[in-house]
Amino acid sequence: MVKATITLASGKEMPLVGFGLWKVPAESAADTVYNAIKAGYRLFDGAYDYQNEKEAGQGIKRAIDEGLVKREDIFVTTKLWNNYHAKQHAVPMAKAQNEAWGLGYIDLFLIHFPSALEYISPEKRRYPGWWMDDDHDIVSPAKVSIRETWESMEELVDSGIAKSIGVSNFQAQLLYDVQTYAKHPISSLQIEHHPYLVQPNLIRMAQEHNIVVTAYSSFGPQSFLELPEDFRNRAANVDLLFDAEPIKSIASKHRVTPAQVLLRWATQRNIAVIPKSNNKARLAQNLDVLGFDLTKDEIKAISALDKGLRFNDPGHYLPNHPLHLFA
Repeated sequence: MVKATITLASGKEMPLVGFGLWKVPAESAADTVYNAIKAGYRLFDGAYDYQNEKEAGQGIKRAIDEGLVKREDIFVTTKLWNNYHAKQHAVPMAKAQNEAWGLGYIDLFLIHFPSALEYISPEKRRYPGWWMDDDHDIVSPAKVSIRETWESMEELVDSGIAKSIGVSNFQAQLLYDVQTYAKHPISSLQIEHHPYLVQPNLIRMAQEHNIVVTAYSSFGPQSFLELPEDFRNRAANVDLLFDAEPIKSIASKHRVTPAQVLLRWATQRNIAVIPKSNNKARLAQNLDVLGFDLTKDEIKAISALDKGLRFNDPGHYLPNHPLHLFA
């Protein structure tokens, strides 16, 4: 039987398949999460940046109150946004996020990007102008080291706010650096990962150091087409992975959907996935990606689609003041 969870460096178990809350509207998040729990999801991946933490927590609490699940059955991931990296802001913001979820603790807290920006009070921060000022023109970096932020994250573990901590959108050298001073292990690395952006060396490095990799945007360009122009332009003229070969033929052979093939390509390599869908049938399909195995040749053929094509890159969607985090 295929194991449906993976063990983090902290010793905690995390589901291999979860539900991503990026782009879930706040007004529907509670119902979306509640219905996902009814469909069988137990991992929910959120972030302060998504501006729906409170509502997602309400959906989980509803399921708990109705006896569908217990708190310990649910695994919540959330993330610290760039404006709150400084020591004096990181812990208070994390406490506020934990209170917003309303579940007592966070299972996995991540640094969302290795990019500190000037502090903006939560009351003044607007969504979706998250990297920039209100005019979407100026990006203002702050002089805060990753070490300062990581040590603040460790305070979350020591105080019981978070059970595990990790990072998102980091590259290998930063992982090596954090490991030189980390008192609590890097439990997870969340990265953009799909057949157009395979990043095999980064994944190998993380897994060799017991850092669980979580893939976001598993369907590649599909996730970005509904975003504002600067964010979607790199995805606009790229073939959808659902229509690509060999994914279509592999899906037909296994009698599954192309989406299931893409998710199994990751989970079979011990990479967690966090797709989302508002469609009940696709909800079930996305969760059912552990019941079949791809051959080594099929995995290799899918990986051969690699173009090094990154869609979530502030080096191209912040045209006036790009941040070259992945250079």
